[in-house]
Amino acid sequence: MKKMLLVGVVGLSALLGGCANTSELETSVQNLSNKVDQLAQDVSAVRADQSKIAADVAEAKQEAMRANQRIDNMATSYKK
Repeated sequence: MKKMLLVGVVGLSALLGGCANTSELETSVQNLSNKVDQLAQDVSAVRADQSKIAADVAEAKQEAMRANQRIDNMATSYKK
């Protein structure tokens, strides 16, 4: 996605290459590049959080299964 955006910006700058105000265009390109970099960092952070949450859920599921097995074993040991 980042490459596509940069290619689009480069293409746009090529079309507007004849304009007298290229510093403003360069500033816009730099701002867009910074925003793309920030979004990439945010996505990485979200992926890391999602991985940790998935591991926590798996651990909680295992603990619940163990607890249910203990309860089942207790129920079968009691007889009237």
